[in-house]
Amino acid sequence: MSVMAPAGDKKLTGLVAATFTPFTTQGEVNLSEIGPYIDYLREKQGVNSIFVNGTTGESMSLTVAERQILAEEWCQKAKGKMDQVIVHVGCMSLKDSQELARHAAQIGADGIAVISPSFFKPSTADVLRTFLQEVSLVAPSLPFYYYHIPAFTGVNVLAKDVLEGIEDLIPSFRGVKFSGSNLMDFGQCVSYSRPHWSILYGMDEQLLAALALGAQGAVGSTYNYIGCHINKLISAFEKGNLVQARTIQVLHIFVLLFPASPNILHQFWLLTSLSYLHE
Repeated sequence: MSVMAPAGDKKLTGLVAATFTPFTTQGEVNLSEIGPYIDYLREKQGVNSIFVNGTTGESMSLTVAERQILAEEWCQKAKGKMDQVIVHVGCMSLKDSQELARHAAQIGADGIAVISPSFFKPSTADVLRTFLQEVSLVAPSLPFYYYHIPAFTGVNVLAKDVLEGIEDLIPSFRGVKFSGSNLMDFGQCVSYSRPHWSILYGMDEQLLAALALGAQGAVGSTYNYIGCHINKLISAFEKGNLVQARTIQVLHIFVLLFPASPNILHQFWLLTSLSYLHE
């Protein structure tokens, strides 16, 4: 099979919502929710790119067939509305990952992402790169992203080590979704990156720190419902208003902790603060 680089692909930047998978009360995927979901993200949250069938989308609990019909619906409904739809195609099985990658190319996805296998774990960066390469070969026209999430996979290979020489094996490589807390490793990824790569951060509660290290965008679950506030954080950071950026990040952390907080005064302060941010 010949290998070719993606033609005319555009760089993935800004906020990317890691979408939830809608289900019916019977546990079946609910495709009817996807169109309104996309409109909500674009119109209410100011989020214009999506990362589908990832961790937030519960991909590892879905069948290959379910992932295919979801990916197709996301791509169809996002056409003309979203800037980019990145489809996560990683599986424990290489053949399943390849099937999903082929399908993503057929339905017009803007890129694919692949997580490391996590049962029989790659022990070295070389082994992991080989797995990623085998997936990329079946969809060489699609921008390819490595999805780094060691807390879930248990694969403790530094992302920077995976990136070394990866474009020699995967000409379509376009970046990494870095969902880890090791900011030293993240910073090394940024330093090693090429101009046409996107180094995207995936731990929402630490986004400001990642921006300071050079993150060009972020992929996360909370951008589904407070993306409009995080866009303000990014804007404040770009303008050098670190006080405002820090305030929004701290409020963001409180949103994540909110369900576990018994302190009603704290909850009231949080709600009024978020209301202030709307002004």
